[in-house]
Amino acid sequence: MFRTLNYSGADPREISEVVNNAMNGKTNNTGNFTTTDNVSTTTLYDERIGFDSVILFTPITSGGATEMAHLYVQTLNKGSAVIHHRSGNHAASFKYIVVG
Repeated sequence: MFRTLNYSGADPREISEVVNNAMNGKTNNTGNFTTTDNVSTTTLYDERIGFDSVILFTPITSGGATEMAHLYVQTLNKGSAVIHHRSGNHAASFKYIVVG
């Protein structure tokens, strides 16, 4: 996890560190998940997910790369999302980023 700022304020050095990290892509909005064999949905539980979020995926296994054409967000809720994928006989692993 990368540093966040206190809502009541911070000193200039802390602000610079957080802004510079964000500008360099170091944000706290990523995660990972693995699908389960012979199941067609996986629920992501992540407090950063909301009704207007966009979730982007990157496969991190060969099974994940094969599965990408069949992967989509079926339902968005506050704190979770249902991810639809093909029901195969192999697990597939992904990293994701939540925006919004």
